[in-house]
Amino acid sequence: MSEPNITELVRMWISGWTVSRGAADPVEQPWGWSIDVGSPTGEVGRHVLPEPTEAEVRKVAEATSAPTTWLKLFAEDATVRPWLGPRWRLDRPGYLMTAPLAPEPPALPAGYTLTTWTRGGVLRALVRTTDGHLAARGQAGLAGAVAVPDQIATAPEHRRRGLGSVVMRALQSGAYESGARTGVLVGTADGQALYRALGWTTHAPMASLVLEPEQPGPDRVG
Repeated sequence: MSEPNITELVRMWISGWTVSRGAADPVEQPWGWSIDVGSPTGEVGRHVLPEPTEAEVRKVAEATSAPTTWLKLFAEDATVRPWLGPRWRLDRPGYLMTAPLAPEPPALPAGYTLTTWTRGGVLRALVRTTDGHLAARGQAGLAGAVAVPDQIATAPEHRRRGLGSVVMRALQSGAYESGARTGVLVGTADGQALYRALGWTTHAPMASLVLEPEQPGPDRVG
């Protein structure tokens, strides 16, 4: 079996990620895609390079001046960090992963309830305690045959009870019922272990860097 085409996997990922985050449609570039995000939490946009080269990354970085613009580079942190100046802050690494989807309803631990719903192309899963407290949540952007799980989180006091698996299985099963057959995500190092246990395969690392605001220079007294 041939190795998967990373560029095509990244294309699949952003097709669902933009739905999940309500971002603008990706704009094709010679090196990948640009995406307007406009997030109130601080991401104005991102440039995604599935097969980054030093020349391309430097060119994109030099043309970028807006703080909170992100670069998503599918390469090791140590490879791309030397290509960029000190204003580009390296964030946690990610891992591009895929899995075939199947109907697999989750087994819910005692003391919890699960609710799922779809609106605007986004499938959501919410786990609460029986008295209504948030325990875990997640969502998936649906893009035809592709589903992109996103923002999977478990409240600290409810961790190590299998709730992350409950959320993922609910999303995977719900996405399958909606017509998706392949799951694609970018997970953190912590999430990677959970996803691997659920049958996900890692294909590539992803380095994330964000442009920080310029620091004001020292005041000068004339």
